[in-house]
Amino acid sequence: MSKMLVAVEPRVAGFKEYTDRPIQEDEIKCKVLYAAPKHGTEVTEFRASSVHVKERYDSEWQLFVPRDENEDPDIVFGEWNLGNQWVGEVIEKGSQVTEYELGDLICSYGGIRETQIIKAVDNYRCRRLPDLKLWKNAVCYDPAQFALGGVRDGHVRPGDAVAVYGLGAIGQIAAQICKRLGASPVIVIDPIAHRREIALKNGADYALDPGQEDVGHRLKEYTNKRGVDVIIETSGHVSALQSGLRGLAYGGTISFVAFAKPFPMLELGREAHFNNAKIVFSRACSEPLPDYPRWDRHRIEDVCWEMLTNGYLNCEDIIFPVVDFAEADRAYEKYVDQEPQSSIKMGVKF
Repeated sequence: MSKMLVAVEPRVAGFKEYTDRPIQEDEIKCKVLYAAPKHGTEVTEFRASSVHVKERYDSEWQLFVPRDENEDPDIVFGEWNLGNQWVGEVIEKGSQVTEYELGDLICSYGGIRETQIIKAVDNYRCRRLPDLKLWKNAVCYDPAQFALGGVRDGHVRPGDAVAVYGLGAIGQIAAQICKRLGASPVIVIDPIAHRREIALKNGADYALDPGQEDVGHRLKEYTNKRGVDVIIETSGHVSALQSGLRGLAYGGTISFVAFAKPFPMLELGREAHFNNAKIVFSRACSEPLPDYPRWDRHRIEDVCWEMLTNGYLNCEDIIFPVVDFAEADRAYEKYVDQEPQSSIKMGVKF
């Protein structure tokens, strides 16, 4: 029997055995070689602290509403397969599958498990990976989409001064995209030294530790008192938004990418009131997108996959640490939940 990584109960990871069903004619079965979890929203669900535990988003009303007493939850502990990206090798294919052959390398969405069965006919999320050396880029397919969405929603242009708050995978990739677009300077902010070092290595101009300096004032210093034109906020912390409002240029834009926690101490007077600050909330999977119909989620994913496979983005240092699948339960608890400062985005090898 095969094994998959599951959330046994809140904040406890473990393994569960499973048996694969027979594949359908339009499906492929892959032996997983590498995988990665989703560190942001996934960890709040792992801790059972997510808004989705007691409420659900009603798409008709566009509101969060209480769950009915008899309503099935989105997450069932003991069954929920942790993780969201994987790279594997095709080991079986259905009779209708013509685009993929045995031995092809595939990347797609799915949990951390030894095998994956996915639809391989008319499924643009079934991505062929040209070289296994790019596996770290491939498992950043999901965060790259939210990074690109945040940059686009912030309307970053060549010559803009940009600050990126939070240097998890989304922030790291957003900083790279901004630099590639010709933004200058690109200033990154994170309390973790290792994350700042990686961002500088991959092109950021300056890195700031919010625990050691007045970041808002420093953003003004780096821009001759003008402030940054755009802020990409991926941390979700109230202190980041507050200092961002302080360091933003008059009429500048904060592209808020993070799924934020409640902000009981946010001060929206002061610089926010005087400087005509704009805050836009960015979520690449909320459709229609601002530039619809020219841009939709499908196009975001296509562009990101091209960026990840043609050398435009470098995620080699973002996937850290890389652990063996046999150790993924304890590693998930440590690097995703208990000590997130010890990692950027955890990788799993099989």
